[in-house]
Amino acid sequence: MSNHLEQVTAEWLEYRGYFVRQSVLVGKREKGGFEGELDIVALNPVTRHLLHVECSLDADPWEKREHRFTAKFERGRKYVPSLFDGLDLPAEFDQVALLQMGGGERTTLGGGRLIWVADFISEIVEHLRQHRPDRSAIPSTLPLLRTLQLAAHFSSSRGRPCLIPG
Repeated sequence: MSNHLEQVTAEWLEYRGYFVRQSVLVGKREKGGFEGELDIVALNPVTRHLLHVECSLDADPWEKREHRFTAKFERGRKYVPSLFDGLDLPAEFDQVALLQMGGGERTTLGGGRLIWVADFISEIVEHLRQHRPDRSAIPSTLPLLRTLQLAAHFSSSRGRPCLIPG
């Protein structure tokens, strides 16, 4: 099951031209269940960029995160190529840990690139500021992204009545 961070990530990638698979169960076991789940796997057919993103809202210590993301990315390397059978995939693909909590100068986690949610949302908002909602609205099928577009354009108070006064 996806959370809001996984959902906005999937919407952003779809908006940018990727084919997106979300909450993909991998490694089916003989006696039932799966080895794990991959949060987001996306392929841009034009650039051939293949991307595996693991999203996290945790506040765990780095040692625990390192262990968990190493396992997630190993599973990704094992199963991602089979998720797009029949397509010409790049030999290597990009893996990203997208974290909301924490900070610092760290740039990798578990063998993948580390991106902070604050930077990710800033990237989205900066892009969407260039696309006015009255001329280039985000499709209604991408509701979180559409909300961010509206927020990017109408976030300043203009001294007008509010829905909830006070």
